[in-house]
Amino acid sequence: MRILWILPYSPWPTSSGGKTRQYQLIRSLAQAGHRITLLVQSKTPLGDQEREALSPWLERLVVLPRRPLRSPVTLLAALFAPYPLLVSINGLAPRLQAVFSDLLQERWDVIQIEHSYSFQPYERLLRQSGQPFILTEHNVESELGAATYDRFPSWLRWFVRLDQWRYRRWERRVLAQAQQVVSVTEADAQVLSALSRQPSQVVVNGVDCSHYASVSPDYHARRLLFVGNYEYPPNVDAVEWALDAVMPLLWQQCPDVRFVIAGFAMPAHWPERWNDPRIEWHGFVPDLRELQRSVSIFFAPLRQGGGSKLKVLEAMAAALPVVTTAQGVSGLAVSDGVHYRRGEDPHGLSAALVSLLHAPSEAQAIGEAGRGYVVAEHDWSKAARQLEQVYTTIKQEKDGIAACV
Repeated sequence: MRILWILPYSPWPTSSGGKTRQYQLIRSLAQAGHRITLLVQSKTPLGDQEREALSPWLERLVVLPRRPLRSPVTLLAALFAPYPLLVSINGLAPRLQAVFSDLLQERWDVIQIEHSYSFQPYERLLRQSGQPFILTEHNVESELGAATYDRFPSWLRWFVRLDQWRYRRWERRVLAQAQQVVSVTEADAQVLSALSRQPSQVVVNGVDCSHYASVSPDYHARRLLFVGNYEYPPNVDAVEWALDAVMPLLWQQCPDVRFVIAGFAMPAHWPERWNDPRIEWHGFVPDLRELQRSVSIFFAPLRQGGGSKLKVLEAMAAALPVVTTAQGVSGLAVSDGVHYRRGEDPHGLSAALVSLLHAPSEAQAIGEAGRGYVVAEHDWSKAARQLEQVYTTIKQEKDGIAACV
């Protein structure tokens, strides 16, 4: 099939869960013979390395710049436009609309748009053309308010309430226009179905299981690992909560434990704020396997977010035992004490960590059970097959309509 795939960011480098999902699905579908044109609005120019990484899987790559976050257009739209803040940041792009208008003149079997917040530049043109499209939501965005708005000063609470109201309205408006809504978990699918008043199909988040198959963690290492993209507020909250509330309790019982923190866009002030030699600070690590081999537990104290967490799936694929919250395993069919260990407050998380640190054989058993679950349920090949089934259904509906006409 010829697919027009539309993204508000470049999927390479794979520095976040969303980017990893895009890259792996595009690669899998291209390997299955689908021809993909990728339309990207990027806040930074794509260099030769990024283009070389993407070009083997694409028939065409179209990259347009996204205006700066603090531009007057964005600020005025955030205050006065009917669109929520995320839509104002990613929309109102005349050049993008013009390029999309030209692309609509071509024949596409599937038009796939990622994220409701990226939809504004395409809405009018899609309505005028009558062209059906797929919308993929990685989270229920209207339920993620706390992750972003908690960092707003108290005097902006009026804006927070306004923006939450605007996003709920926007979500209903966009979802109702899609021929098919795709979600990443069954729980999200139920919410999105209620909003769109049509069934939402699930295409799970996945892992390149073969990539992590060679990893053997050091269950005796007494080293914890967390990885995140720190442009995403729930990951910032997780690290800050861990270092302020959980690690002090853990260090009272296990003072020699080290905490390895890695990821993209790490705040520069963190090593100064938590100046403890037991904390190891890493930036973005393209290949996590060496870090995974050197640690004994993946610690993900996530309190906010949505969808399912690729960092948790990747840790499980590497046979790392995961200690996390219910939010950390949202969307996954896993059991506490079998595939991971759970805690919902600092004392519960600390107790789970202490238990596994004192029992390496139990840590290994949980790690191996997690790996087995991910291999069976979350390899990218399974996700790609689910998405292909969505495409097949849409094409059959389109062909049926054409035959009737």
